Amino acid sequence: MKVRSSVFASFVLMLEVVGVAVFLRGFFPVPVKSSLSSKTKLSDLPPEPLAGGSHNSSRLPQPLFKRVVIMLVDALREDFVFGPHGRKYMPYTRHLVERGSAHSFVAKARPPTVTMPRIKALTTGSIPGFIDVVMNLNSPALLEDNLVWQAKTAGKRIVFYGDDTWVRLFPKHFMEYDGTTSFFVSDYTEVDNNVTRHLDSTLKRDDWDILILHYLGLDHIGHISGPHSSLVQPKLLEMDDILKKIHGSLISKEAEGSLPYLLLLCGDHGMSETGSHGGSSEPEINTPLVLISPAFKRKVGMEKPGVVEQVDLTPTLALGLGLPISQNSVGRVIPAVLEETPLRDQLRLLHLNGHQLSCLLKDSMAEYEKEAGFEQFRVAEKSHGSWMKLYLEGNTSEVLTNMGKKVLKQYLEALAAMSSALSKQLGKYDMYSMIAGMVFVFQLLLVLLLAMPEALSGSAQVDLPVVQSLLSLPFYLLCLLLASLHVLVCTSAESSCYFCSLSWGLVFAAIAFSSAMFCILVAMATRQLPLGPKIPGKSPSRSFGSEWALSELDVLLLAGTVGHTLSLAASSFVEEEHQTWYFLLSTLCLAIFQDVCRKYFREDSSAVDETEHLLPSKDCHPSIHPQAELCTERWLALATPPFILACCRLLRSLNQTGVQWAHLPDVGHWLNSSEHKMVLSLLATFSLVLVYFLIQRRCSWVSKIALALGLLGVYSYRAAVGNVLFPWQQPSQYVSKGTVEARFVYVFVLGILFTGTKDLLRSQIITVDARLKNRGLWEIYSGLVLLVALLFRAHNLPVLCCSLLIQTLMAEFIWRRLNYDAAQTTIMHYWLGQAFFYFQGNSNNIATVDISVGFVGLESYVEAPAVLLTALSTYAGPLLWACHLVCYLSSERDRSPVTVGHGCYCLALLRSVPAAAYIVLVTLLRYHLFIWSVFSPKLLYESVHTLLTAGVCLVFSIMEQSHGSGKS
Repeated sequence: MKVRSSVFASFVLMLEVVGVAVFLRGFFPVPVKSSLSSKTKLSDLPPEPLAGGSHNSSRLPQPLFKRVVIMLVDALREDFVFGPHGRKYMPYTRHLVERGSAHSFVAKARPPTVTMPRIKALTTGSIPGFIDVVMNLNSPALLEDNLVWQAKTAGKRIVFYGDDTWVRLFPKHFMEYDGTTSFFVSDYTEVDNNVTRHLDSTLKRDDWDILILHYLGLDHIGHISGPHSSLVQPKLLEMDDILKKIHGSLISKEAEGSLPYLLLLCGDHGMSETGSHGGSSEPEINTPLVLISPAFKRKVGMEKPGVVEQVDLTPTLALGLGLPISQNSVGRVIPAVLEETPLRDQLRLLHLNGHQLSCLLKDSMAEYEKEAGFEQFRVAEKSHGSWMKLYLEGNTSEVLTNMGKKVLKQYLEALAAMSSALSKQLGKYDMYSMIAGMVFVFQLLLVLLLAMPEALSGSAQVDLPVVQSLLSLPFYLLCLLLASLHVLVCTSAESSCYFCSLSWGLVFAAIAFSSAMFCILVAMATRQLPLGPKIPGKSPSRSFGSEWALSELDVLLLAGTVGHTLSLAASSFVEEEHQTWYFLLSTLCLAIFQDVCRKYFREDSSAVDETEHLLPSKDCHPSIHPQAELCTERWLALATPPFILACCRLLRSLNQTGVQWAHLPDVGHWLNSSEHKMVLSLLATFSLVLVYFLIQRRCSWVSKIALALGLLGVYSYRAAVGNVLFPWQQPSQYVSKGTVEARFVYVFVLGILFTGTKDLLRSQIITVDARLKNRGLWEIYSGLVLLVALLFRAHNLPVLCCSLLIQTLMAEFIWRRLNYDAAQTTIMHYWLGQAFFYFQGNSNNIATVDISVGFVGLESYVEAPAVLLTALSTYAGPLLWACHLVCYLSSERDRSPVTVGHGCYCLALLRSVPAAAYIVLVTLLRYHLFIWSVFSPKLLYESVHTLLTAGVCLVFSIMEQSHGSGKS
């Protein structure tokens, strides 16, 4: 069956998207949910166990607390309270921890350590997934059973002030509220003052039961300047004074004989050494949890804080307020909170927690009875019934007390085991769907590769042996084999698989399609072999055997790309992936240096002269170099690889990244210190001047002027926010937000982009002018460079400068002089782009994303530009190298045909738009999820993104070449 190549490519592209969707369906673990659609009610609670008689009433013990104040300080690290600087940062809080009626814990937050998932964890007791990171930008109403809903249903009056994420999650739940936006990270004063201004009037009133305060200033300081900033101590002292005020007010209102209050200080997540959060490093997941109440015994000295899970707070607060535990909670009550209550009440509260966990275990696991925690709970419940029988009979002996303590211990062990089993359930991936999606995408990629010669031939058609494959015996045998495997997997799988839940019609269609694809692949591969039958009337195409000559550089590029993907099967290589790219980049420089030496020293003079005669010059005529110019070019080409190695080594010292050594001081920390601000100012000035001279050469005079003024505005913005200094500026001068200066730069960025776009459209629509087209592309590229210079922090401007310098040197003395083909140039751009992603200080940890750049030039939070600027700054390295590839290949193609004689012919098709699609799609698909903590799924994920981007690249190549064939 013959299909036009453009139609074939479009169809394959759509199928690749389907394959990736199937893979992602298995990649995201199915959350642990209860099968009950309605929320838990008091009437649903189980009766109190009683052996040998009728069941006792389902009464709840009396609530432990009458009034609760939750003071949540965003990004509060545990060492800010419990660490060596705790007495200096929060003296009153530290005094309560050491000598007051309080319990202190280190609460571990599960990744992703982002605000909205953490609020969900605190109120529902469940563990949100990485998909909640995306939802964090626009939080929908929380419909899941949660503590706030339970409190409102029970008639509790709730007052809230702080992060408006709570208001979006719980609309119409608060009696009174005042939300402040959490995304404008440049503000760390007003965002807290808006919360504190309500305190005096609220604490004087008695018309509320639960008060929730969410302070954001500390988190914003971390994003701006990190956890060791001079702004941290004043902010923590402010939080300490607020806690002191609340505590004093609660003490003064405590009435004799009434239920005690509970003051709770906690953090939703911590803060990394760079000031961000989202990953799973210890400073990010360890948060302080301080419970202050007269119901607790007064301490006599500092004790080492215990360790609990953050989700344990949900059942503790629910039972403390006399509320049912949320259905999907995987937490267990904190035993220390129950120490002063009667033994019967302790056992009853633990029984309620165990019953809720056992019900959730039944709904989440098919073989829940085999779980050790479930069996332990049943044993403890029976022992509890026996104890209740003795207790109701009036037995007061020591045997009853010892028996009660034994039951208490059994309950605690059962709760720990069931909570652990439910938490592990969240880490189980649907491997069946993941493997099926990867195989599907891999088949499509092979079809594209085998169809490439026909698709790029003069006829621009692909002959697919569909009918022959569907009528062949292997097709039916393969269908039976895959159907048998499907039945085997679905009947033996311990957890539910997505494919197993589909109807047999859809499953059979997927099996038939996969079998047909395999048969088509075999038929096409047989036809492409040299011994295969010749198709009469078909134009000859290049065979695999005749053009499969790989140079040493080709072997390095292919082996490095494959080796990088395989290396991601190990967690250490995922965490420290930057080391892989640094190694590959260094090896690439040595290989290029070998090629340069071979060209200029191993060839005889006649071969050199002949080669130079064939090289195109800038005016499209054969170049005739004088001997001195040829010698200069030779030494500059020889110096380029060592110079790139030196630049890369310096950039590696600029920003420590990864996981193991991210906390170590680097050059960036040294430059950002206040005593080295003048050095940073000189370095930023030199970098901006060099950036101008590197990118202004191919721009029009209007764009050159705009670029110069824009770079001056970049320095002015950095001076306004206090990163650098003007010669006349005092270090202690008032620091502004730099809004005017940033908008000044945006005007020139838009002007340059408009000029470049106008030239590009004129060259394509009005007149066919290659020079105008190239100038338009380079002007768009220079506009992006100016925008990136504005978004980069001052100490990262040398990264941008070195990137542009390496691009210039490689273009002038390596790619052009050594006649590297489009495939080799593309892969080199990809490698360099990935290396510069890490030179910026990024990593596979979401905590390294600098979200403060999303508010450059903004006075309030606006979602679209904030997300765009943050993404642009994060992926600046790969994006700039992708754009440079488009500009370079376009200018080289117009200058002379791009060589395609090296290596695999399919890689040589990566030109212009396909090359940009390859790099941009690889970058986005690799890093947009930031899931670096899974091992085997990570390898499959990497394989899928590599296959998909290669397939998309080839699809664009087919469509572009098909369009060209149609014109001819």
